[in-house]
Amino acid sequence: MHIAMVGAGYVGLVSGACFSDFGHHVVCIDKDEEKIAALKSGEIPIYEPGLAELVTSNVRQGRLAFDDQLKPAVGSADVVFIAVGTPSRRGDGHADLSYVFAAAREIAAALSKFTVVVTKSTVPVGTSDEVERLMRQENSEAEFAVVSNPEFLREGAAIRDFKHPDRIVIGTDDPRARKVITEVYRPLHLNAPPILYTDRRSAELTKYAANSFLATKVAFINEIADLAEKVGANVQEVARGIGLDNRIGPKFLHAGPGFGGSCFPKDTMALIKTGQDNETPLRIVEAVVAVNDQRKRAMARKVANAIGGNLRGKSIAVLGITFKPNTDDIRDAPSIPLITALQDMGARVRAFDPVGMPQARKVLENVTFCDDAYDCAKGAHALVVVTEWEQFRALDLKEMASIMASSVIVDLRNIYSPEEVMRNGFHYCGIGRPKPLAY
Repeated sequence: MHIAMVGAGYVGLVSGACFSDFGHHVVCIDKDEEKIAALKSGEIPIYEPGLAELVTSNVRQGRLAFDDQLKPAVGSADVVFIAVGTPSRRGDGHADLSYVFAAAREIAAALSKFTVVVTKSTVPVGTSDEVERLMRQENSEAEFAVVSNPEFLREGAAIRDFKHPDRIVIGTDDPRARKVITEVYRPLHLNAPPILYTDRRSAELTKYAANSFLATKVAFINEIADLAEKVGANVQEVARGIGLDNRIGPKFLHAGPGFGGSCFPKDTMALIKTGQDNETPLRIVEAVVAVNDQRKRAMARKVANAIGGNLRGKSIAVLGITFKPNTDDIRDAPSIPLITALQDMGARVRAFDPVGMPQARKVLENVTFCDDAYDCAKGAHALVVVTEWEQFRALDLKEMASIMASSVIVDLRNIYSPEEVMRNGFHYCGIGRPKPLAY
């Protein structure tokens, strides 16, 4: 099938590359001429494991192409996916749908035959209805059907998630559209993913409900971690104990500095706004957002307490800037409010991240960016693990102790054994763990 992917950002590029790998012919379209030129020359604008190889392979085989002009690709497409950004709108937190609606109008003007138009972007309930209305207003003669097909991709594991999905949600009541979209996903038949056919509004709400529920699990275990510290319990054992209950499950029960990224903060806020607009306040989700925002800056106080309470003039080494490993995404990353709070308390901050520093330089000021973890630790009064990159899991602690100004590790991801750290002469501070016995 011929597919046009409008938007060559994270979702559009990953989806387009995977669809082309299935054997479909895909054109990814983006108004950013520099991005398209870079993609044509083989440069991938985002970090995602395996994506560069996937794009290169399918471009070479003639199944994947890039263009900054929408009309040619849309005119010949069987299916057009809208995969543009829906960032939080400045001032009120609503999802900004201006890019979606602009794409819908432009797609409508370019249609030349019956085409299935799919909203892949994360959008509030009712957006697909508005997309259809705008398209019919733009081109009353066009033949098309609008489908909602939300994405469920985890950054750092997006290609596997696309090819081995937990589920595929398709929102449509049009028989022709259902047949076409089923054919698009037919190559996944052998993997036997459950396909949920539903109405468009239910599909749209499913995406927000899923992310908000997962965010709730994160906020919940973080609050349990705080209680565990006070009462001498171990949050990791508690998480295992509740996660073994198959009604709860173990995923997203890892205590840490709070959630971030391109989805959870934006989607929880958009769902809250949808509830408010429909006079159905979502008190649990509101509490999740509030708890998470407070937690990020609270981590700076944890660092301060670990070295005696006063950070003025102290050097703090921060390992990890991205919101999670295997991505260069720093959007709403816990590291950012942590670093700014450390600076507000008078600390000098050194930082290292395997791939996130180019993005971090755009938003963080007065931070010394370092070449590696050991360079970052030189002269530091505390080493703070913020992102659980694999490169940070087996550091030479004896070498670290020899180059730091004082031997303090604040492990905000609980990737180290407290006993091992203390055997190497460090003071250890984790999340939701009882204070280890001194060595």
